[in-house]
Amino acid sequence: MGLQQDIMTAMKAAMKDKDQTALAALRAIKSEILLAQTASGSKEELTEEQEIKILSKLVKQRKDSAAIFTEQNRVDLADPEIAQAKVISQFLPEQLSEADIEKAVVEAISAVGAEGMKDMGKVMGIVNKQLAGKADGKTISTIVKAKLV
Repeated sequence: MGLQQDIMTAMKAAMKDKDQTALAALRAIKSEILLAQTASGSKEELTEEQEIKILSKLVKQRKDSAAIFTEQNRVDLADPEIAQAKVISQFLPEQLSEADIEKAVVEAISAVGAEGMKDMGKVMGIVNKQLAGKADGKTISTIVKAKLV
């Protein structure tokens, strides 16, 4: 319930400040959490892992949309998406540096005994579970590919 209370507090602050961008991002978070809670048919509490997964998904959606808008020279549409991604990111755990991600990847490769690209799925599974919400999947994938070649 901690995340939901934090979201509600932030929503109240955004309403008082008349910050429409932050308010839209916070409402999106609240909506996704409510959908996830009611998906199973009961109002059960979400685990922290599920909450992080939802937040990561929302940030990724905003960043992907901003990239598409930027490609099409629609900066007017890209800027609000980037701003919303920043608001949502505030509720995620601190992101790891590439060096820390690389360290986790090397450990996973040695643990699995991966020898090439055929073992990428095994390594990705371990690293994604270990670094859930703390690192972007694209960054992890790039580092795993570089280490397995």
